[in-house]
Amino acid sequence: MKTRIMVLAAGRGTRMNSETPKVLIPLAGKPLLAHLMEAIRTSGIDPHPAIVVGENQQLIEAALGKDAYEYIRQDEPLGTGHAVSCAESRMSAGTDTIIVLYGDHPFVSPETIRNLHALHREKNCAITMMTVTVDDFDDWRKPFYDFGRVVRNETGDIKKVVEVKDASPEEREIKELNPSFFCFRALWLWPHLKQLTNNNSKGEYYLTDLMRIAIDQGECIASMDINPLQAIGINTPEHLEIAKNLIQKSL
Repeated sequence: MKTRIMVLAAGRGTRMNSETPKVLIPLAGKPLLAHLMEAIRTSGIDPHPAIVVGENQQLIEAALGKDAYEYIRQDEPLGTGHAVSCAESRMSAGTDTIIVLYGDHPFVSPETIRNLHALHREKNCAITMMTVTVDDFDDWRKPFYDFGRVVRNETGDIKKVVEVKDASPEEREIKELNPSFFCFRALWLWPHLKQLTNNNSKGEYYLTDLMRIAIDQGECIASMDINPLQAIGINTPEHLEIAKNLIQKSL
């Protein structure tokens, strides 16, 4: 029983309007990515986690250390599903569980990572995911409005996850959201990544589309609700200011 953790960090982060790769933008004295990698190491689940990098590889290696992590190259920015598929040859051997996190989410805690892993072991579903529930989309919760909505059936099972741009007015009112933190059964993940298509406005392969595939197959999807503060991602300068303010309040 072996679990590997990969962090997607190849994105260019054009909305940050910065020459610095997004995952290396400083927060509380260290790069965004460093916060998450420290949490992963502290969780004790994967002693040598992987980072999926792109043209920013040398800068990330210089900032975090060349030998501390396994670096996997995504040469073309073809989406999150493609990024994960780039790791198959390096992470599939002897691995039964894959956790996927994102380098621009600095607040995920070691305990949350351990809890996700434990729930996945307990439920043995194809996918175990974190969800976030908010009361509204005001103040520091504004960035959550762009998250996908988790739609459940009458028995509480996840029926679908719908992106906000595709959601009906009723679905947009749903306050349970998808931060896209996933744990996968590896033997299910690798073949189904090959079923992803890029028939969308960006021409990218989205990891979140695996949710639809699993649901259509009748696979179970386990979920755990986490503190919204842990799901804050940094995609714009405004998001960075929100993160800085939250850190100041917690000091």
